[in-house]
Amino acid sequence: MLKPFCGLALLVISAVAQAQTVTDDVGQQVAISHPVTHIADAWFAHHSLLMTLGAGDRIVATVNHPTDRPWMFKVQPTLFQALQAHGKTFASEALVARHVDAIFVPAHDPDAQSYRLAGIPVLEMQFDDFSSLRRSLTTTAQVVGTAEAEARAVAYNHYLDQQITRIQAKTQGLSASQRPRVLHIQSLHPLKVDGRDTLIDSWISLAGGRNVAAGIEGNMKPISPEEVIRWNPDVIIIGAGAGTLADSDYAALFGSVNAVKNHRVWQNPAGVFPWDRYGTEVALQIQWAAAKLHPELFPDLNIVDATRDFYRQFYAYPLSAAEAGRILQALPPAT
Repeated sequence: MLKPFCGLALLVISAVAQAQTVTDDVGQQVAISHPVTHIADAWFAHHSLLMTLGAGDRIVATVNHPTDRPWMFKVQPTLFQALQAHGKTFASEALVARHVDAIFVPAHDPDAQSYRLAGIPVLEMQFDDFSSLRRSLTTTAQVVGTAEAEARAVAYNHYLDQQITRIQAKTQGLSASQRPRVLHIQSLHPLKVDGRDTLIDSWISLAGGRNVAAGIEGNMKPISPEEVIRWNPDVIIIGAGAGTLADSDYAALFGSVNAVKNHRVWQNPAGVFPWDRYGTEVALQIQWAAAKLHPELFPDLNIVDATRDFYRQFYAYPLSAAEAGRILQALPPAT
């Protein structure tokens, strides 16, 4: 069991307003005036980083919506008061009216320049593996500029490293034949998968699997159903929100695939953000995936307890066992 987030500067120390230069994830130096109390976030996944840092209540403009991310809004209810974008773009005038001190956007966002022209500091963010996730969280903490955010970044990165080390100790010695061939499907309609040079590829490998789509580079790449049949994966993991294989157009077509024949088609958990994608809950994803792929190597890993501990420590949310169970099934909060 993890200890609660005590002893890591829970008291926020008021910062004297001062300018600081922060280097964002694409290498641009951005001048930030502290304290940063009004944040706009135009990257869906990045919200979980701010929440992990104890700064979720500073988000005053969001691209997420309660219908799409019900756990995010349940855990961070202040988001209901935030400006909700239609699509991925904010009106710069609306951000200025809300006194936005900084905006986070995905790397190479075409809207970034318009926000800069409005005088808003823009941080372009991206990560595609564990080391760049750690860097991105640290950079985000520098932007927030509080002692609490800095301490939480250190605590999360330490926790992530602990889980990676623990899992790696048991999976790194597996031979190729001992590693199930895994296909991660991001979308069933249309059919899209995740290839190499992605965070998804990183956690599949760490958990003791082989990504059958490693011949494709990048996220959410369209493929034909014939390629799935040709790859013949041992395990298929379907992203939250993609629906189920049984209800898809491919239910009968994929009947000959090993994963289907052996009942190893799994729905990926989803909480504040889908675990399999680009949020801090990837620290839970690697535990879930490792235990699913190699239960014999992780007999003592209780993913319900791990989920509850994570939410208590990093989201300051008292997740119940029943709620953890719903997250593991990719279900929304009970009404």
